[in-house]
Amino acid sequence: MRIVFMGTPAFAAASLRALCEAGLDVVGVVSQPARPAGRGRAMMQPATALLAEERALPLMQPEKPHAPDALATLRAWAPDVIVVAAYGHILRPAILDLPPAGCVNVHASLLPAYRGASPIPIALLAGDKETGVTIMLLDQGADTGPILAQRAIPILDSDTTGRLTVRLADLGAHLLIETLPAWVAGQITPQPQDERRASACPRLHKEDGVIDWSLPARQIWLRVRAFDPWPGTTTTWRGQPLKILELTPAGQSGVGPAGQVAALGDWPAVIAGDGQLLLLQRVQLAGKKPAQGADFARGQRDFFGAILGANIETGGEQ
Repeated sequence: MRIVFMGTPAFAAASLRALCEAGLDVVGVVSQPARPAGRGRAMMQPATALLAEERALPLMQPEKPHAPDALATLRAWAPDVIVVAAYGHILRPAILDLPPAGCVNVHASLLPAYRGASPIPIALLAGDKETGVTIMLLDQGADTGPILAQRAIPILDSDTTGRLTVRLADLGAHLLIETLPAWVAGQITPQPQDERRASACPRLHKEDGVIDWSLPARQIWLRVRAFDPWPGTTTTWRGQPLKILELTPAGQSGVGPAGQVAALGDWPAVIAGDGQLLLLQRVQLAGKKPAQGADFARGQRDFFGAILGANIETGGEQ
C-alpha cells in the first residue's frame, strides 16, 4: 500500500508519525510552505515538513496543490491512497480521483458536527461534554464525505484548545492505523453522514479573543479555554493590554459592575455579567512575563477595584 500524506500542523504530524512507526509505505509528503512566525517573523517550517525531513521522506510544499507541477509529482508517486489531516486546502477531483482507494481524512470532530477549519475550539465554546475524531473519505464538499470510523473522548474541565488538540491528534493517529489497512482491503463499508445533524464551524479571528465581561461567567471561561493558544484572550487595564492566560469560575458571586476586580483572599477575581466571579489564575501584562494572579495583584496595588476592559481602542467599554 503506497501512501501519500498531506498535512501541515502538529495535529497532522501525529498521524504521519504513526504511519511511519507502523511500518507503512509513505512514498511522499505534502505540506504547506514555511511561513513567517513569531515576533521576529522568521520563516518556520510546519511540523509535518520537519517530520518528513527527519524521516528522509520525499517532501513537496506547493503554494497550490493543484498546480501542474504539484499534480505531476503526485502522479509520479502513484499512491494507492492519500491520507489527509489538517492540510489547509480543499482538494479538487484531480487529486481526489487520483488514488484507487481515495483520499482518507482525519478530522477532529464527531462528524457531521463541526465541519470546517476550527472544530476543536468550537466544541469548547459550545460547552460540549465530549468530542472525538472521524476517519472519513474526502469528497468535493467541506468535510461532507462518508465516514469510515469514529471514536469519542470526554472534554475535561482542564482542556484548552492546545491540550485537547494534543489528545485528539493522538486519538486520530491511533484510529487511522486501525482503519486504513481495513479500508484499503475492502473490509469497511463507508457510512453517509446524517445531513440533519450537520453543523459548520467558522474560522477564528484575532478580535474574537477580546473579552466581553458582560457575558455570563461560564461563557467567558469557555472562551478563555477555547482561544488558548490562539488567538488568546485579552482585556485592558489602565489602557494597556492584559492577557488572561487562565481563569476559572470561583463558585461565588460578587457585587459591582461587570469587569470589576474583586478580592478572594490574595487572589483577584473578576465580576462577570451574571454577577459570578471568575478567579484570575494567570495573567500577563504587555511586555512582562506571565504571573500568577495573586503575585500580579500584590505587585499592582491598585488592581483590586479596577474595572477591566474600559476605554479599549475598539470602542468604549466591553
